[in-house]
Amino acid sequence: MPELPEVETTVRGIKPLVLGQTIKQIHIHNAKCRIVPDHKLTAQVGTTIKDVIRRAKYICIDNGAGYIVIHLGMSGNLKVVDSSLPLLKHDHVEIVFANNKVLRYNDHRRFGGVTFLTYQEFAHSELFIHNGPDALSNDFNAQYLATYQQKRSQRPIKQLLMDNKVVVGVGNIYANESLFECGINPCTYIQDLSLAQIEQLVAFIKKILLRSIEAGGTTLRDFKQPDGKPGYFAQELKCYGKEGEYDSHYDDYFVRLDLGGRSAFFLPKKQPLIGKATAKYQELVDTAIAQSKTKHTKKED
Repeated sequence: MPELPEVETTVRGIKPLVLGQTIKQIHIHNAKCRIVPDHKLTAQVGTTIKDVIRRAKYICIDNGAGYIVIHLGMSGNLKVVDSSLPLLKHDHVEIVFANNKVLRYNDHRRFGGVTFLTYQEFAHSELFIHNGPDALSNDFNAQYLATYQQKRSQRPIKQLLMDNKVVVGVGNIYANESLFECGINPCTYIQDLSLAQIEQLVAFIKKILLRSIEAGGTTLRDFKQPDGKPGYFAQELKCYGKEGEYDSHYDDYFVRLDLGGRSAFFLPKKQPLIGKATAKYQELVDTAIAQSKTKHTKKED
């Protein structure tokens, strides 16, 4: 699923190509998306693009009347191409500009979509109103995250970081990588972390997200940049997807476990489970470690 860096990469990619362009036509080829494109969108013909920004995981195109809002869902992508280029099978929406370039939204799973919101609608939209601060904003800081210690949240820190009501933009890959860098087990509760650990975690989240943006996003099966190229941050991943791999520095093997329906990867000797979470998650962690060792043994055989 495209996360904050992938969306930010897309915003930066399309912005110089559409800025100042006047919309000549809007074609809806398939409206059966999670976010349904409708007549409010097609009514934006004749408007001119003023800006392109990211809000949470949404691409927001300011046309002077409001925002054309695009969500990439799990598999979507945007491309600016020449209007003469034939449509692809899953090109659902086209925004054609006066210079005969076209912005195409493609999404074979249709979990995203395109809509239009006036400025007033945008300010109060259900798409954003319940979101926590953006992970790259100044509002997301150690003092803010530490307030969840007072709430005594009984959720693993990894699940807390991936909750959009807490913070927007820390997807599965980036949560795994940040916790690995800090030596924090993904099952640990936030109340068992020191303020220094929380400060370090917030700093690493921002650092890793920014590094991923600079690299063009994480290489995912479905994600492509606006120029059609995949991202390259996956070449730098230190933890995610490394189940069964050996780390010589810690003399240990990477482990994967299912946590809230998403994969959590960690290195047991670097990221030991501590505190109150041990009562609930120690058995799960031990089982995952045993399974990882079994898989490694089978690979050697």
